[in-house]
Amino acid sequence: MPVSADERLFRAVAFAEQAHRGQFRKGTRIPYLIHPLRVAEILLRAGVAPDLAVAALLHDTLEDTAITEAALRRAFGDRVADLVVALSEPEHRTAPWARRKAHTVAFLRTAPREVVLLSLADKLDNLRSMAEDLRWVGEALWQRFNAPRAQQEAYYRQLAAVFRQRLLADPGRRLAAEFATLVDEVFA
Repeated sequence: MPVSADERLFRAVAFAEQAHRGQFRKGTRIPYLIHPLRVAEILLRAGVAPDLAVAALLHDTLEDTAITEAALRRAFGDRVADLVVALSEPEHRTAPWARRKAHTVAFLRTAPREVVLLSLADKLDNLRSMAEDLRWVGEALWQRFNAPRAQQEAYYRQLAAVFRQRLLADPGRRLAAEFATLVDEVFA
């Protein structure tokens, strides 16, 4: 008997919880699981297909956990695994920050629309967290990251331009507009 979309979603929540157990958001005691949950929430509110929401829940498992691509494919199928692989940075553990981010921006210029939307939800949640953290810790926020504030700003502004160019219809258009507004707020 096929598994329902809701069941796949809850299986992905449990899988992500197990994969990210013991991890926290940079510089905080906030369990890392909160991030993939919020990325999925952004997309679910936007009315995306269930597989995209499942991929949102799992989007950092290949980069930030011991989960393998093969394990992800066995558990959630090729479509979800392909979305997660597309969003994962190549050489994420060895390449310098600037090279990884340049690759991300270049890739998103031609990536499938649903991958761009998934990336937008991921980066939007990161920006929402950064805006909130700036209110709590101020400029000390920038010490948490692998690149200085100026490089972070350049990266996020490049992303904003790509998201505006690639996502011309809703829900992507609205989310891209929120992203651009937050970039201006965070890097004011």
